[in-house]
Amino acid sequence: MRGIPSLISDIRKNVFTEVARMAYSGNGYEGVDELPYRIVPGDQPLHRESVFLERAIASERVRLAMGLNIRPIQTRHLMTEGMDEAAVAEQYYTPPLINIIPYACHACPTNQYKVSNYCQNCLAASCQKVCPKDAISFRNNRSYIDLDKCIRCGKCAKACPYNAIVHMQRPCQAACGMDAIISDEQGRAVINQDKCVACGQCLVSCPFGAIVDKGQIFQVIQSILKGDKVIAIVAPAFIGQFGKHSTPGKFIAAMKQLGFARVTEVAVGADMCNIEEAKDFLEKVPEKQPYMATSCCPAWHSMIHKLFPDQSGNISMTLTPMVYTARLMKQKYPDCKVVFVGPCAAKKLEAIRADIRSDVDFVLTFEELQGMFEAKGVDFAAIEEVDDLNEGTAAGRGFAVSGGVAGAVKGLIQQLHPETEVKTACAEGLKECRKLITLAKAGKYDGYLLEGMACPGGCVAGAGTLLPVELAATVVGRYQKEADRESSLESAYRDHGKHLEEE
Repeated sequence: MRGIPSLISDIRKNVFTEVARMAYSGNGYEGVDELPYRIVPGDQPLHRESVFLERAIASERVRLAMGLNIRPIQTRHLMTEGMDEAAVAEQYYTPPLINIIPYACHACPTNQYKVSNYCQNCLAASCQKVCPKDAISFRNNRSYIDLDKCIRCGKCAKACPYNAIVHMQRPCQAACGMDAIISDEQGRAVINQDKCVACGQCLVSCPFGAIVDKGQIFQVIQSILKGDKVIAIVAPAFIGQFGKHSTPGKFIAAMKQLGFARVTEVAVGADMCNIEEAKDFLEKVPEKQPYMATSCCPAWHSMIHKLFPDQSGNISMTLTPMVYTARLMKQKYPDCKVVFVGPCAAKKLEAIRADIRSDVDFVLTFEELQGMFEAKGVDFAAIEEVDDLNEGTAAGRGFAVSGGVAGAVKGLIQQLHPETEVKTACAEGLKECRKLITLAKAGKYDGYLLEGMACPGGCVAGAGTLLPVELAATVVGRYQKEADRESSLESAYRDHGKHLEEE
């Protein structure tokens, strides 16, 4: 649903905009109680049965956008509960990061086959004939499936010549590659946080907008208003996300309007990551380990640790591009605060790790940043170009799309050692990533470099993006070609990686 304007995307943008506007006012969270009325104005509901329900949901969205937990519905809690502790520049994310607002959930059907109006009551009755459990009968001149008998094998749907039998799945559940979505006693979706890796694919798949991730918009702005030197490190997937006028030069100018002191592209860190992963692979595969899995996607990394702990030693020990870039900024500007701006919800999970949180102070998605632009009235069409982003190479920028990491590492190894054959295999989407590691565990990918991306399409398909995935990938491809340097070996920071790892 990304890139398709909808009421859900409008509501999310309004929430982020109102939270940012409140933060920029300089009055703390004064007036936060009014935000649900701005987000849901008037006396008529927009899409639910009650305007009061819509405002209750908007209240929780505001709290989550400020990094707070959902309030329990069974007892009375003020909207401002916990804000004193959370609404400060030093506040980190606290799990759970991906949340379902219970009374916003539609309790969608889970894995059911139903007969639609297209049923022709045909004489062949193929659906009935192939059913192994006699779950299909004819009622009122139409096929009927007894869900108590049905085993969800799908044979009836395949046999129907009119495609009249529909497989209904809960969208969030179908999108979750970790099988982390379950149901409560009322049939509403619930996230098993022990399984969740915060990829956010459930979030972008929910047609009712019931799934929301926590944010740090308010905290970032508080840091800016305090006078901190706040530096934005921006993932390569940013290109084109904010409209056709948002060229790199205009983007930097827009970020300065928001109060950021400096903007650096994370492609710089991707180049360092590329060099170190190439070294890692050459040193370890196959002498010390059978294969190597790339380190860049935090949800892929978490998936391996949760489901294949015995394979976690095969993940590259190289830092992610986000961490390399953050450490570089902290080295150059010791008193700065670093904000990673990117497409990924899982980066929020990565940033709260004990060994990372001193490097990355805040994480914002493109969607959240768009709310800040709206709050400050930034007009890209009217902005003049300033400095350009030209430190990253084409290889580093290519990390944003599926296959980009493995392709860059392979290309670099072949550049350094043309005689070395590098076999790669890539998977996108956690279901496919699980298959890839299952086969690797069985020895099918010995000697390989394996790349996994939790989001189908790569980082350009992250839960915090604004563009349709295909368009985003095309724009990033053009951005790669515009880079002044092709290879990571041409980066000015080619020798910084190992040093930054040791800090």
